[in-house]
Amino acid sequence: TFGGDVQGLPVLSRFYMNLRSLFSLFSSDLAIDLGTANTLVYAKGKGIVVNEPSIVAINKTNGEVEAVGKEAKEMLGRTPGNIVAIRPMKDGVIADFKVTERMLNYFIQKAHGRKMLVHPRIIIGVPSEITQVEKRAVIDSAYHAKASEVYLVEQAMVAAIGAGLPITEPSGNMVVDIGGGTTDVAVISLSGIVYSRSVRVAGNEMDDAIMQYMKRKYNLLIGETTAERVKITVGSAYELDKPLTMEIKGRNLIEGVPKTITVDDTEIREALSECVATIMNAIRVALERTPPELSADISDRGIVLTGGGAMLKNLDKRIRQETGLPVSIAEDPLASVVLGTGKMLTEFRLLRRIAIE
Repeated sequence: TFGGDVQGLPVLSRFYMNLRSLFSLFSSDLAIDLGTANTLVYAKGKGIVVNEPSIVAINKTNGEVEAVGKEAKEMLGRTPGNIVAIRPMKDGVIADFKVTERMLNYFIQKAHGRKMLVHPRIIIGVPSEITQVEKRAVIDSAYHAKASEVYLVEQAMVAAIGAGLPITEPSGNMVVDIGGGTTDVAVISLSGIVYSRSVRVAGNEMDDAIMQYMKRKYNLLIGETTAERVKITVGSAYELDKPLTMEIKGRNLIEGVPKTITVDDTEIREALSECVATIMNAIRVALERTPPELSADISDRGIVLTGGGAMLKNLDKRIRQETGLPVSIAEDPLASVVLGTGKMLTEFRLLRRIAIE
């Protein structure tokens, strides 16, 4: 016995709680933010267990995978002829089905400490304007990577949950999730999306704009890793308080020799102006299409920015200036989507309401 009814109850309940936490520890369920730039995996009871670039290095001679994630990113633009570094995700959706499957397989195994006989339930965040064919590709990839069940949720919705917005309340919340391949703008109320729009302009497009600008203005050829570093170091969406400069190394297109130049924040802001204008336009359209009652809520609460692109210097200032609304950046913008998706692992009732059919 556990010492009679009265005393036994707490002991019994504690025993069952321990048992439940033991099961949740061994539960294999995963939440995945399958991003264009990075893939994050959240394991039930453990938190974020994988956060690596969505890149796979493949040996063209034998078709074998040489490296995945961080190791593969280091190979970008530096591989010998027989090894090619591939980004299997483009604009938030699968561009290379086979490579995505292998990448998912690798990340799932890594999340489970390389255990081979794991068949997890998986929840994956996808862009809001994803087509039926693109949805099917994500689901099939997950099943081929040994998932037992697959659920899809909209990135903007789970980003709002991850950023701590009260999405179940009857009030308007506006979230702008700027990832690697897409920018998702959504107005959410009562656990549903009132308006959502996805534009395929985000972090990667910004890197590309910097590369093109360097080519056009300085005849300098730089790689995407360098362009990304430039964006992070001196990139901005609005005038900075203190000017920034940076040395950039690349190859001179005319002479064909390595060259170093110095650029400042004004030039990079000019390079990024078109990408930022597209994002601004998507936000403006979302505000125009929002029902008046929810507009009133948004004018009080403002706009929440998530995703890696939210970290572009003074982007919040630019949005604030052009919309006149309060703008805040989520506490952990890079992980908002995966944290929100992770919450769905324990809140199945909410998952059923927000999962995409």
